[in-house]
Amino acid sequence: MPAMPTLDAFGPQAQKTADAFGAAVGGLMKSMGALNLPSDAIAQLQADYLKEATLIWNGTLQSMQGGEAASCAPIKDRRFSAKDWSATPASAFSAQMYLLNARTLMQMAENVQGDAKTKGRIRFAVQQWVDAMSPSNFLALNPEAQRKALESRGESISKGVQQLVHDLQQGHVSQTDESLFEVGRNVATTEGAVVFENEFFQLIEYKPLTAKVFERPMLFVPPCINKYYILDLQPENSLIRYTVQQGHRVFVVSWRNPDESMASKTWDDYIEHGPITAIHTVQAITGAKTIDTLGFCVGGTILSTALAVLAARGEQPAESVTLLTTFVDFADTGILDLFVDEPMCQMREMTIGERAPQGPGLLKGQELATTFSFLRPNDLVWNYVVGNYLKGETPPPFDLLYWNSDSTNLPGPMYCWYLRNTYLENKLKVPGALSTCGEKVDLGAIKAPVYLYASREDHIVPWTGAYASTKVFKGKKRFMLGASGHIAGVINPPAAGKRSHWVNDKLPDTADAWLAGAKEVPGSWWTDWAQWLGSHAGKQITAPKSYGSAKFKAIEPAPGRYVKQKA
Repeated sequence: MPAMPTLDAFGPQAQKTADAFGAAVGGLMKSMGALNLPSDAIAQLQADYLKEATLIWNGTLQSMQGGEAASCAPIKDRRFSAKDWSATPASAFSAQMYLLNARTLMQMAENVQGDAKTKGRIRFAVQQWVDAMSPSNFLALNPEAQRKALESRGESISKGVQQLVHDLQQGHVSQTDESLFEVGRNVATTEGAVVFENEFFQLIEYKPLTAKVFERPMLFVPPCINKYYILDLQPENSLIRYTVQQGHRVFVVSWRNPDESMASKTWDDYIEHGPITAIHTVQAITGAKTIDTLGFCVGGTILSTALAVLAARGEQPAESVTLLTTFVDFADTGILDLFVDEPMCQMREMTIGERAPQGPGLLKGQELATTFSFLRPNDLVWNYVVGNYLKGETPPPFDLLYWNSDSTNLPGPMYCWYLRNTYLENKLKVPGALSTCGEKVDLGAIKAPVYLYASREDHIVPWTGAYASTKVFKGKKRFMLGASGHIAGVINPPAAGKRSHWVNDKLPDTADAWLAGAKEVPGSWWTDWAQWLGSHAGKQITAPKSYGSAKFKAIEPAPGRYVKQKA
């Protein structure tokens, strides 16, 4: 490394910068020696690091000597995209050295020797630490936040503290202005009525929007770990409303947000008193022998299990099954696999499960929400820490993020059973390996055709994991791949003209082979699904004039009470 020039001419700021440089280099070199890395990997990492660090240091000195902000190269990372970061040599140096350190740490994590799961956990932990330590997250190191504080005469700091106190009181970081939304007023507004309820769910029937409807009704089973209205945010992006507009008589399960009175409920309870009861109720209300069904995320896993239980009882109530971003084969669960092992499952079973000494408890909804947020910490955590608290900005209104903050509890025994038998032991895909509601579960016994949708950038249900479902179900299948992530890929109305989807009528052995033979089509996948669903919905009949039936009368207007219960 070249001899370091004298810094006297550049003042105390330059000396602090030099100290930071030396500390960064020394710390990284020491870390490399402490980890169990191959010696050749250490030598290459050290050489690359010193080379890049020297270039950054020399560039910073040249910028200080020239005194021109323009000599600082722009930084591409969006956390440092504001001009403030390149306006002074010290800020540019801070960002550039952070990015170099971050890259080097991740390269070190990649080179750690160990089994795949251990290496994955190390990568995840290092990434969390790297993201948390970004200089953009600290007021003393963030020149953009400092400028805003000066321009607002401290108002941004004052507002940021107020918003921090508010978020501490509510128990989560605000991702949108939650005061602007209200369930039933400007989200979950599709007209309907609750026509049945038990302690697990309310069944909502929606008012037809066409003079005639298909003879077979449609039942949606959303995830019980979230509120159902992700499928009914605003009229223009509501999958529920879109399905009603296509001429379907739509029913939706609105899960209850469990409190302590439900802490002992099991997976069997959820299957028997959830979708099985909902299916039978829809059949009773409509008189239909078979119905079309849809499950989203864990709602799809629950629906599939329920249909397998009914198949074991000699019932085949589904004319079609649609599964959106759903696991039934849990061999490829992506980053979530890092959180699940035998000690973790035992810990849960001993604290909130049926084996808990003090009795079963609840998995709090905020814990789940926090876990999912930290799967994408820069987008869903630190972005809001910087904006809300350091800059004093109010996050813009966004219906999807309002829903995301509306968390849901889960009964401990139900959650523990699901965790062990699916994520840990992957038994659901094996015929007869599991017993649910007194029946051996065989998903291959479900005779209905299945429409399988996955999102290409999904970090919760990797699309390759969803594709594995094509090997589990034995009937006719159609697989559809959409762009974007777990939620944005699903909630993609055709009128928006956004994103694209991939189509391949063949189902080869591997997901990669399917994609290699797929054709990319601009726009939403909804229209393809609507055409497929229509082919299974039967003939057109006159739309009903009222909700429910003589036995199942309307209880209250949609969206009902259950969806409004807070965790």
